[in-house]
Amino acid sequence: MVTLLEAFHWSQLLQPQFYIEHGGLWLIMFVVFAETGLFAGFFLPGDSLLFVAGIYCAPLAAEIYPSSNEWVNLLILFIFISSAGILGNFIGYTFGNKVGPTMYDWKENIFFKKKYLLQAEEFYDKHGAGAIIIARFIPIVRTFAPIVAGIVQMDKRKFMLFNIIGCLAWVGSMLCSGYFLQSWILARFNFDLKNHLEVIVLGIVLITTAPVIIKVITHKVKK
Repeated sequence: MVTLLEAFHWSQLLQPQFYIEHGGLWLIMFVVFAETGLFAGFFLPGDSLLFVAGIYCAPLAAEIYPSSNEWVNLLILFIFISSAGILGNFIGYTFGNKVGPTMYDWKENIFFKKKYLLQAEEFYDKHGAGAIIIARFIPIVRTFAPIVAGIVQMDKRKFMLFNIIGCLAWVGSMLCSGYFLQSWILARFNFDLKNHLEVIVLGIVLITTAPVIIKVITHKVKK
């Protein structure tokens, strides 16, 4: 019998269904926490994971409280995942506030890329405190934005306000998009998105990374 470890491949870390099948809600919470609170979590599939979590809303919520009410299920996921995201950003902020400046002198490795830190700093300088909200919707940037906020010593109360607003907007929009799109398409066309997750995830990745790709291309053109 093949064990999970023997069957595991690193590419699975980019597949939302892997987390849902092998860890459920608790693993999703850890991924959201890690992506927003640990600089090594920039490669994790935040947006697509939340979207797919919305599609699997009922079984995931049942891990906490079984219910046939869609709003109760969504609320459960919303509360638990948002809590993880808010805490993650706060940890990132605290980390940046304490040891952030020294990160500019760190040696690069598979888990740390200085260019991502610089991109987040540039993004923060351009958008100010609002970057904490906007960054939630941009892969990689959302990992380093709270760290940069800590480095520049943004007021803690102000940071927490934008942190909470951004996290609630991000988690709520992603979960609801997945859940209601699945419900509508299934009812209207009898088409189950669960059977086509690869295409959906690819689409989400392309949409959410487009701003970063455009930024990199335009930056090189200007040079």
